[in-house]
Amino acid sequence: MSTPHQAHILVIDDEPDLRTLYELTLLREGYRVEAAADLAQARLQLQEKRFDAVITDMRLPDGLGLELLREMVTQQRPERCVVITAHGSADNAVEALKAGAFDYLTKPVDLKQFRNVVASAIQGSASVTGLAGKPAGDARVAATRSARPGELVPALQRIVGESAVMQSVKSRIVKVAGSMAPVLIHGESGTGKELVARAVHDCSHRAAGPFVAVNCSAIPENLLEAEFFGARKGAYTGSGQDRLGYFQAAQGGTLFLDEIGDLPLAMQSKLLRAIQERVVRPLGSTHEDTVDVRIVSATHKALGAEVSSGTFRQDLYYRLNVIEIKVPPLRERREDLPVLCRDLLDRICEESGFRVPDLSAEVFATLQAHPFDGNVRELENLLHRAVALGEGGALQLESPQMDSMPASMEAANPVAVPENLQDFLDNQERDILSKVLQETGFNRTAAATKLGLSLRQIRYRIARLNILTPGGDATTDEQQ
Repeated sequence: MSTPHQAHILVIDDEPDLRTLYELTLLREGYRVEAAADLAQARLQLQEKRFDAVITDMRLPDGLGLELLREMVTQQRPERCVVITAHGSADNAVEALKAGAFDYLTKPVDLKQFRNVVASAIQGSASVTGLAGKPAGDARVAATRSARPGELVPALQRIVGESAVMQSVKSRIVKVAGSMAPVLIHGESGTGKELVARAVHDCSHRAAGPFVAVNCSAIPENLLEAEFFGARKGAYTGSGQDRLGYFQAAQGGTLFLDEIGDLPLAMQSKLLRAIQERVVRPLGSTHEDTVDVRIVSATHKALGAEVSSGTFRQDLYYRLNVIEIKVPPLRERREDLPVLCRDLLDRICEESGFRVPDLSAEVFATLQAHPFDGNVRELENLLHRAVALGEGGALQLESPQMDSMPASMEAANPVAVPENLQDFLDNQERDILSKVLQETGFNRTAAATKLGLSLRQIRYRIARLNILTPGGDATTDEQQ
């Protein structure tokens, strides 16, 4: 019976007491540990041996740990590197992540966090087996680590498209999945940013952990802190029990912050601290919770311009935008339309029980000429409607072009055309419902009466628009 591989770690720190503390902590976890007091000793160790992880202090007597990190990246060494920075050195941490560090720790190092970060770094090594004899990571991790640019791994199969721009997106997903660096996904509405975020998670060593998706624009401002960080019983009116926030729910996994550009400035400051310090304080609590999550965010806005206008914090922007993935609009990858249509129709017809219709050359020509301002989401809606209204045989599209309105009518009724009509209407409805719910103390019956809706209708809209209310399901339907 073969002996499980024991993870081998190199620790680099010029302070003997700290170096000994790190060594003892790792030895207790069952790792083999080597130590170095400066860059020269570390380089000698790396020349002679292979390690599963390298832990280095940022400032060393003969240079910066960042220098060693860059050398390792240039040499394409397999070891994952964790950099230890001084407390409050956020810029150094971001620089290390951009340079290729797997993760970072800040002094004074919390030993529980230290053990978790090292375990995560070790988990990515396909040769490492845990102390319980189980392989670290799963098949998806191994597939990700061995993938070459342009090579499709199972976790990416849901991202449809073989165009050059989409191959570049998939390649970048595989490349960034192996670290803890925050990822900012940028793209127009309807391009599939959440699908990209899920692929980053599924391709990472955190694939077995939770993926928690949050729409930042859908949360009422007065509930943001409780939703993100949790709340203790009695922290606010209606909180009858402790509740977890998004950070706690995503522990050990990925927290996806969609439409991060819509987050109010006051909450941006609190989010920045949670990301930098990796601790959150639930509402009504005197203690902070340590959190272990990877942050992936997305926006359709130009955050650089938002920073210039003062509506988005510059420090948070740089913290989130360590690695950027740009998702192209559908009009820039029209060669993907045939495979996209086939994939969407297969899924639509499987869900509805219909036979998959044939796609004629005429239909393709119509789709190729369409601007698709709403991107893949708009294409899906067009095909959904065509399948629902079709009568079998070849697929027949209603004309997607809305150019039949007389020019005189357009001139007489000028309308500001939104970038995406459905998103625009949803946002308008969400704002109205949130306002009325707050005015009625989140009493759904009263809100429905005020809006001329039935209780069933308002329940449906609250669920469809993902409107969060105090206590979640505890929102009252009646007030006795």
